[in-house]
Amino acid sequence: MQVSVEVEGFPFDVFEPNCPSRGVLEHVTSRWAVLVLWLLLEEGTLRFSQLRRRVGGVSEKMLAQTLQRLERDGFVERIAHPVIPPHVDYSLTPLGVPAAQQVAGLASWIEQQLPAVQSAREAYDRSK
Repeated sequence: MQVSVEVEGFPFDVFEPNCPSRGVLEHVTSRWAVLVLWLLLEEGTLRFSQLRRRVGGVSEKMLAQTLQRLERDGFVERIAHPVIPPHVDYSLTPLGVPAAQQVAGLASWIEQQLPAVQSAREAYDRSK
């Protein structure tokens, strides 16, 4: 079964290697993007420093790149305030809210299923 959506005469099919949807999928489902989107969904507008503190383990460079990708794809809005020191806020756009809901649902499900996943891993490792 092939799933595709046609928009203005252009068929989008995530299973095709050159489909632009693959890049968007990669951006939205990356480890850092999932966490950023979920935080912005739950907490609303946040500053860069707040995001960095909350997303444990992310480097400043990776967070900046993740936010740029999400902003370019239209999921996150960057608001720079003309003050010294610089003050930049990030929030979800109307397009970003449903994307964040989707990835937050998956991440939440993973958290809930982690004991079962760990058991499966242990059983697999014992059998090898």
